[in-house]
Amino acid sequence: MSTTLSATRGVGDGGPDDPPSPPAPAGRRRRRTTPRSTLTRSSGLALGIAMTWFSILVLLPLAAVVAAASEGGWDRYLSVLANDQTWAAVSLTVGQSLLVTAVNVVVGTVIAWVLVRDRFWGRSLLDVVIDVPFALPTIVAGLVLLALYGPNSPLGVHWAFTERAVTLALAFVTLPFIVRTVQPVLEELESDVEEAAASLGARPATVFRRIILPALTPAIAAGAALSFARAISEYGSLVLLSGNKPFETEVVSVRVLTFIENGNTASAAALASVMLAVALVVIVALDVVQRRVARRW
Repeated sequence: MSTTLSATRGVGDGGPDDPPSPPAPAGRRRRRTTPRSTLTRSSGLALGIAMTWFSILVLLPLAAVVAAASEGGWDRYLSVLANDQTWAAVSLTVGQSLLVTAVNVVVGTVIAWVLVRDRFWGRSLLDVVIDVPFALPTIVAGLVLLALYGPNSPLGVHWAFTERAVTLALAFVTLPFIVRTVQPVLEELESDVEEAAASLGARPATVFRRIILPALTPAIAAGAALSFARAISEYGSLVLLSGNKPFETEVVSVRVLTFIENGNTASAAALASVMLAVALVVIVALDVVQRRVARRW
């Protein structure tokens, strides 16, 4: 019976008598086939609606600004940036935005850590207060900050109409971005890896630097991009608090408004497009960092 079964097995059926398969040529590699993504009818409709809405709200206004700025050619950009008052406003805005973003990266991460990893009385209240800059109108925020840090400050801190007022206002309106991007990532992190590293003798600083920080870096980079983009476009909280002094506390948004009030819309569009380019460069750089860190992680 066994001989009959063995005889009926054909070559290539995986039996022990089958000859070994010839090795694949050295120069030939198997190609990985990736499935092609196909859109269903409902997905295509949703994508079309999303792109149409995005174009109406974002792409068309940005294209209009760039088109208005390019009417005068490169000479328009050079004349706007060559103006000492305009260049002072650009330097102040970009410099303060970078400073505030760096501060928010540290302070926002610490606040997110406290909200997620610590338990204390008033934690829920603090979690709600973090979102106040999102809900509070910026002009009201400027009024509140002016009452606290203005000439009649009850705290004895007179920072109004100085460069510190710009830093304070930008820090106030951009603080929640880092906190709200880092907090969900911290909540999803498993503590088993941290406990295993600690049981093997790793110090808390090493655990944070080698395990926690790589996981948080993409979220920190995303929050930093949002914080910087929000800071360079701030207007409401600075109108009352900074005093809008030329060469001292005047920011780009106020400078653009000055151009518009004087009927020089082309210069206003040129300056706005320059700040748009600055924001895109910073956002793309942070996105590259985010992707590289995420790929390694």
